[in-house]
Amino acid sequence: MKRLPVPHVNIFGIPVAKLTMEETIQQVDLAIEKRRQIHHSVVNAGKIVAMSRNPELRDSVLGANLINADGMAVVWASKLLRRPLPERVTGCDLMDHLVDLAAKKGHKVFFLGAKPEVVQQTADHYIDKYDRSILAGMHHGYFKQEEAGAIARIIAASEANILFVAMTSPLKEIFLDTYKKELANVNMIMGVGGSFDVVAGKVQRAPLWMQNAGLEWFYRFAQEPRRMWKRYLVGNARFMALTVRELFRPTPALA
Repeated sequence: MKRLPVPHVNIFGIPVAKLTMEETIQQVDLAIEKRRQIHHSVVNAGKIVAMSRNPELRDSVLGANLINADGMAVVWASKLLRRPLPERVTGCDLMDHLVDLAAKKGHKVFFLGAKPEVVQQTADHYIDKYDRSILAGMHHGYFKQEEAGAIARIIAASEANILFVAMTSPLKEIFLDTYKKELANVNMIMGVGGSFDVVAGKVQRAPLWMQNAGLEWFYRFAQEPRRMWKRYLVGNARFMALTVRELFRPTPALA
């Protein structure tokens, strides 16, 4: 899949789009209008570290034709590396904006992932906020690998314009990379991680000032320190090491 014709910077060998949130929404709006597909992915510090150790995850992310920075750490690293990105474009916020776009333009969305009650609550939240007409369909994320193809066909037949996949990495990236051809009539396919849990009220996001200060990870860590310490403390240290190593490499050309 060809990369979208928008400005990019190469960070850690990843072509990250130099787009604001508003510019990203405009690209999706255009893709729906022109009946094209955007395979969207995001990178944050944790995912970049994971990509350095997991070739399948790396290939799946690089298979996307639009990659945004979902994390202040990546934005800060881009500035340190003198390849500055304008701002972070978080998957959770982008999802919210795109559902709003769908409601205004008469598009349909499909919600895939999370537990059955969580995906239902997510769909209900947006139906209550807008209208049932936005919903193309939904399916929980607790399915067997051998069921994935059938679920992709259900989504393709749903007439959805936008697909949100709320599963952990690398499952969501691999699912989208594997089935994007079957989903060719869906104009925007994107992973949104734990965003359904946020919309359903199961997980609380950090206050806006902490998000803007790049401290959302610390807020999440403080909620579940035993489960999250390795992901954030060890992961952040590894990301800093990768950034220092990248700082002393020649500036790479875009692939």
